[in-house]
Amino acid sequence: METSERNIEANMNELIGRIEAKYEKMSKGGQKRLAEYVKENYDKAVFLTAARLGEIVGVSESTVVRFATQLGYRGGYPEFQKALEELVRNKLNSIQRMEVTYGRITQSEILETVLQSDIEKIKMTLSAIDHKAFNWAIDTLLEAKRIYVVGIRSCAPLASFMGFYLNLVCDNVITVNTNSSSEIFEQIIRIGEGDVIIGISFPRYSMRTLKALEFASNRKAKVITLTDSIHSPMNQYSSCNLIARSDMASIVDSLVAPLSVINALIVAICMKKQKEVVSTLETLEKIWGGEYQVYSGEESSQEGGSAGTNESYRQNKGEE
Repeated sequence: METSERNIEANMNELIGRIEAKYEKMSKGGQKRLAEYVKENYDKAVFLTAARLGEIVGVSESTVVRFATQLGYRGGYPEFQKALEELVRNKLNSIQRMEVTYGRITQSEILETVLQSDIEKIKMTLSAIDHKAFNWAIDTLLEAKRIYVVGIRSCAPLASFMGFYLNLVCDNVITVNTNSSSEIFEQIIRIGEGDVIIGISFPRYSMRTLKALEFASNRKAKVITLTDSIHSPMNQYSSCNLIARSDMASIVDSLVAPLSVINALIVAICMKKQKEVVSTLETLEKIWGGEYQVYSGEESSQEGGSAGTNESYRQNKGEE
């Protein structure tokens, strides 16, 4: 049996095992109906709020919350739902997840539903993120000799975005931009003590990213992870875990919340290095709008790093 299959079976056995162990002591009405529904429809229950699950089964929201607590989830319904997510994200393929989540909404509701879901993921990320870990990540990046950023497949755009902006404010930033395992190691071969690697991965987790973090950790580099859960395999080599909620319930991975965390990191680093950032932007402005004409006149007035942006930055600092 492969590792992923063993993980699925372990998650299933734990969840169902808890229900079966507590079943006899559950109330004959509501809680036993909840238990039966969850066992038979865990792929649907994972996407339901406590209130909605109670409505479907015919019990109160408080009964659903007590049900989760009775199963041993000290964090209540959110922790119980997280256990369901761990099972479903491995058990169902992309098309099945999309059908479960979006199969019952009309075309006209898609825009509102998807955007509202992204908003909720950002709110959940904000309420749960570890501020000490966030601040540690900022200080570590500022002190690093070299910064490596790695993200594979759907996370590659996040890594590219982060690498692009870090390169404007930090020295020696390397974005690992290949899907080949051997080429990844070739790009990080010189990583060592004093360096930092940022690994970005969300379900389904990239084994290549995980191996890169393992290699970096073995070479005494500091490891920062941006992932979806404290239970993510990415965290086993990490010095600092940044948790951002993602939505894998569609064929398209929703990575809005992770991108917001990346934005916050970049802004925080810029505020720590204000003089260097202003100097860099002024130099880039000469390149963009001067001899090399990277942008046309209209574009340069609209793109990030423009003269207008520089002027606003100075005014915000109280400069004339």
